[in-house]
Amino acid sequence: MNKRIKCVRNIGIIAHIDAGKTTLTERILYYTGKTHKMGEVHDGQATMDWMPEEQERGITITSAVITCYWLGREMHIIDTPGHVDFTIEVERSLRVLDGALGVFCAVGGVEPQSETVWHQADRYRIPKIVFINKMDRLGADFWGVIEQIKKRLGAHPIILTLPFGSEESFQGVFDVIREKWIVWDEASQGRKFEERMVPEGHREEVSAAREDLLEALSEIDDGIMEKYLDEKPISEREIQEAIRHACIGLHYVPVYCGSALKNKGVQPVLDGIARYLPSPLDIPPVTGMNPDTGDTEERPSQDSAPLAALAFKVQMDHGRKMTYLRIYSGTLKPGDEVWNSGKKCREKASRILQMHANKRERIKEARAGNIVAVMGLKYTTTGDTLCDPCHPILLEPIDIYHPVISVAVEPKTVGDQEKIDMALSKLSEEDPSFQVKFNEETGQTVISGMGELHLEILVHRLLREFNAPVTVGKPQVVYRESIQKSVTLEERFDREIGGGRQVATLVLSVSPRERKKTNRVISQLEPEKLPEGYEGLILDTLRQRLESGVLKGFPVIDVEVILKDATFEEGLSTDVAFRAAASMGLQKACEQAEPVLLEPRMRLEVLVPESFMGEVIGDLNSRHGKIEQIEPRGPIELIRALVPLSKMFGYSTVLRSITQGRGTFTMVFSHYDPVS
Repeated sequence: MNKRIKCVRNIGIIAHIDAGKTTLTERILYYTGKTHKMGEVHDGQATMDWMPEEQERGITITSAVITCYWLGREMHIIDTPGHVDFTIEVERSLRVLDGALGVFCAVGGVEPQSETVWHQADRYRIPKIVFINKMDRLGADFWGVIEQIKKRLGAHPIILTLPFGSEESFQGVFDVIREKWIVWDEASQGRKFEERMVPEGHREEVSAAREDLLEALSEIDDGIMEKYLDEKPISEREIQEAIRHACIGLHYVPVYCGSALKNKGVQPVLDGIARYLPSPLDIPPVTGMNPDTGDTEERPSQDSAPLAALAFKVQMDHGRKMTYLRIYSGTLKPGDEVWNSGKKCREKASRILQMHANKRERIKEARAGNIVAVMGLKYTTTGDTLCDPCHPILLEPIDIYHPVISVAVEPKTVGDQEKIDMALSKLSEEDPSFQVKFNEETGQTVISGMGELHLEILVHRLLREFNAPVTVGKPQVVYRESIQKSVTLEERFDREIGGGRQVATLVLSVSPRERKKTNRVISQLEPEKLPEGYEGLILDTLRQRLESGVLKGFPVIDVEVILKDATFEEGLSTDVAFRAAASMGLQKACEQAEPVLLEPRMRLEVLVPESFMGEVIGDLNSRHGKIEQIEPRGPIELIRALVPLSKMFGYSTVLRSITQGRGTFTMVFSHYDPVS
């Protein structure tokens, strides 16, 4: 059993949009024998981009899972989107993975979304390897990307393949460990390659890179250090073992290079995934809370352990619900009854499927370390834990991102309202970063998401998948509220309700917190102040009241609320009275604490030819943008700025216009700030 799990690799491919993730994945499928033809993104034929919207736009929108084999390893690979609007797909994939392959463009280097997903992986302590792609493109700079990895990501790269040439003269790579030149046969689409001696003019460079590698490894491996200092030969196997420990221990990040589109450099990356990234046995056992006792428990990666699985994705398949699971321990068979420890209900797995993008294969059981899709789970949603009913456990849920942009939608005909409501409900179940609300005042259905593209894709899917055409309003920014000073007040509720007097008195304190610190609601009551259950009821009411502010009704953020005192009067104080006192008291406190409206600020990066820089900066200033840095990148300039989202609608059209189509930009949510 351990031998099987030792050969499992659960890997995600992460990167900025257009770095070449999907193109690389297509080569991996082809070279591992999973497909017999390489699909190209630009032709709309990529296996992993199976949604019509993905094929039309040439971008990845939803993460897709495949299983393939290399060097005797069973590899479950998830290809994730690179666009910031689909960050939830990356977040929920990383939550269930053991290792990651970061892909960087040799020209663009470490771009904004690359940083975001890298730090997401850091938060889950995921070992990573890097592939520097597009070495054949004009402006490719291998060493420049290495420097950016060090500076921007705070990582320690160790180079395992060096490029032989770059741009048009890119001919292959040098294997640093074995000091060989690897040349690919273009006629076989890169399936065949040969190893040659390193050409005379490059031997010093490859030898120096190997020396740097051994020096780095000797810092964390005593065996390598001893042989290195004594100038004794170090075997290939010893170096590989040291790299594996360094990678899994998060000391170093192995780096490869190549050109996925030109079919060069992919097989060494596959070797790296198999050799250096961890199996489920190489990482600590998953931990969770026993919902019955509150104790922390572990679940080792063993088939014989009690079942523990995390639902990380829900997908509608021809109207039926399909739930993706990562099995951390135990086994799951069709027909098994499992316990959803978050929703506190029983579920039954009717079918278990091994996924290959949108194709599937029925399997008889899922075991520890597997990533599978399950049919028949009615109530399970993203982030839920499924476990053995006799051994309940609640695993850490998946972080959900809050929407920053909204639009109103309405059916084109009155009879379509019910169909649209059902379709929106299914889409919001699939995507936790997509929210649907009905505005009682205007009678409109308002949908909210992570960006203009996110909502555009969802509206497109309403028509294509559910045949539910809608009229869409103008985009609206999702604001937040906060406070600017501390206030303490006493609130007494004393009224006749239902023929009886109801009384409750509370003392509340509210104060602002630093941005991005989230809300904190705590109690400083002595235990004997209130009967059992009342304190929790008051704190829950305070948390709910923060969902709508006092200025425009937007959620309140970055606030600390303290329940300082409470008075209980026998025969008069009720739960209704305490709820009312908490809600009214918090509203008054926020009104006195100088409430402020906050808007989302976006971190913008614009790549623009130098001759257009003045116009671009002038346009950003007119949008209340704050220029943070201007960095030369050869013939083009990189402008970094913070801008209010409300001023950025339609920016892509304006940028194309003022730069004659030569400017590009990326935008990532940064934080909330007072409205400018």
